[in-house]
Amino acid sequence: MTKKTYLPSYVVLALMLGLSVFQSPAFGNSIDEILRKAQPPVGVVFEIASGQADNLRKTIPIVQQHVQRLRERFPDLEIAVVTHGKEQFSLTQKNKKNYAGVHQQIQSLVKDAKVPVHVCETYAGWKNIDASEFPDYVDVAAAGPAQINDYRELGYILIKLD
Repeated sequence: MTKKTYLPSYVVLALMLGLSVFQSPAFGNSIDEILRKAQPPVGVVFEIASGQADNLRKTIPIVQQHVQRLRERFPDLEIAVVTHGKEQFSLTQKNKKNYAGVHQQIQSLVKDAKVPVHVCETYAGWKNIDASEFPDYVDVAAAGPAQINDYRELGYILIKLD
């Protein structure tokens, strides 16, 4: 009688969904873990997705601190930000005055730190907000989750922020 070998259920589910279980690390990483590495990762992508309109007021300063720490250790590290929740709407031209500080911080990330900031066009469209309503310094990605997956496929480590 031959012995049958079974794949773990999470591997079978991932294969059925067309996902790779052998992708680069995505979860469970922290800034401190990255900083302890001898070699830098290919890059880091910060994901921000919340139901709070003013969430970027608290998360963008955190991103700025993380970028500073990461670049002190790995000066050439590629870093990106993807925001695809309700908070992304604070980045519209219409909300520039109400969220002036956030807009200034985003501009600094993009221009000074060379960190692209992406918002989700799909979610914006669901809320009847056109891509043209975002300023030029914000990249409007077709879909936030797909943008994150693109970065992960390149080997970026995903850091989720609430």
